[in-house]
Amino acid sequence: MTQQPFSRPGAIDLSALKRPAPTAPAGAGAGGGGGAGTPPGAPAGGTRASAYAVDVTEASFQATVEASMTAPVLLVFYSPSQSPESATMADDVAAAVDDYDGRFLAGLVDIDASPQIAEAMQIPQVPLLLVILEGRPATQPIPGLLGVEELRTLLQQLGQQLTTQGITGRHQPRAGGAAPADLAGEEDADAIDPRFAPAEDALVAGDAAGAVAEYQKLVDANPADTEAAAGLARAKILQRTDGVDLAEARAAAAAAPDDVAAQTLVADLDLAGGHVEDSFARLVELVRRSAGAERDAARDHLVGLFAAVGNADPRVMKGRQALASALF
Repeated sequence: MTQQPFSRPGAIDLSALKRPAPTAPAGAGAGGGGGAGTPPGAPAGGTRASAYAVDVTEASFQATVEASMTAPVLLVFYSPSQSPESATMADDVAAAVDDYDGRFLAGLVDIDASPQIAEAMQIPQVPLLLVILEGRPATQPIPGLLGVEELRTLLQQLGQQLTTQGITGRHQPRAGGAAPADLAGEEDADAIDPRFAPAEDALVAGDAAGAVAEYQKLVDANPADTEAAAGLARAKILQRTDGVDLAEARAAAAAAPDDVAAQTLVADLDLAGGHVEDSFARLVELVRRSAGAERDAARDHLVGLFAAVGNADPRVMKGRQALASALF
């Protein structure tokens, strides 16, 4: 499907998200999606293992909404008594956001335990998912059960749209499902370095080329500035993926598995969408089966993606090992 713009002041309507055909009877599994979650009738307890999910109560609701000033919060309204499957979906959302390393925070609202929240938000049914950004809804409410693959598709689309619009904030991990208020002050560590302000302003304005130019100035002035180099690499990814249709790019890559341009574009899109390991694996395999100039181009592109993520990231360390194995 063609991506809709993710705008800070406006809203996008993802209620028409195309759903795959159900693989199980209605009510089976995680919202018909076949996910493994909490057994029917049990509370959403699997969230305790998620670093980016919190149980929302009346006391922590405001703090959870305020956390969306840093990065999006996915509010999931569920009711173990009314819909056991909705509790399973809450667990599935909590598990899904973990793959994005803080780009999303799942706020799980048990309306049985906190009916005042449901009343104040005028929740018409459960389950219901609402994306909050900068303190207000960034999407139309998404009602009904979503399976695991549907959730992954949704987060992939949101992640890419966020990156395209220069929304790069990340939540701090929550230890044991701690409410955002319990981590007050930690978000200050994410304050933008003044050196990068012009580039970040360009990203917020949707000007990827301007961000590239600003980061390039910093790198030219100090080639040893690894943070500026990482920012430049990320801005170049945004520039390359600007306006690209994800479905069309994937179809082109599937039709031409050895086409370096097609494969590197999908790798860029995967990285922008938060699927870092998928991005690396795609290019490692391309390096493994290619030769000559094409192999060099795939390798160089992958090294650029390593820089965008950061050399200290364990996924980059693993990716470098895989690249070395593919080369030698």
